[in-house]
Amino acid sequence: MKPAAAALASALVLLATPAAAVTVEDLRPAFGNTIVSTHPDGRQAKLWLNPDGTFTAQGRKGNRERGTWSVKNGKLCLKQGLFSYCKAFPRVRVGQTWTDRAVNGERVTNELVAGR
Repeated sequence: MKPAAAALASALVLLATPAAAVTVEDLRPAFGNTIVSTHPDGRQAKLWLNPDGTFTAQGRKGNRERGTWSVKNGKLCLKQGLFSYCKAFPRVRVGQTWTDRAVNGERVTNELVAGR
């Protein structure tokens, strides 16, 4: 997988949890904060959503990428170049955690952390 796609895929693991249809309003707690995904090996991926529809992601290997986000059909969608991916996103507050599976099948723990 190319580095850009790998960083985005790492960030997308953060979105891989069953949830009711999400709205832009539901995403507000993420603005100005960090979504952290911790993998079994302890490495972390990070995702920062901005209210203007842009995002920055940092993959487990430290590579940073940028793209845009939107809400489509009740799911959060991340787009970087030609690569686009949509996932359900839980309604969470700062400090909450949730578990899920990464794109590669690993079980991960996600947390919405205060600050950037």
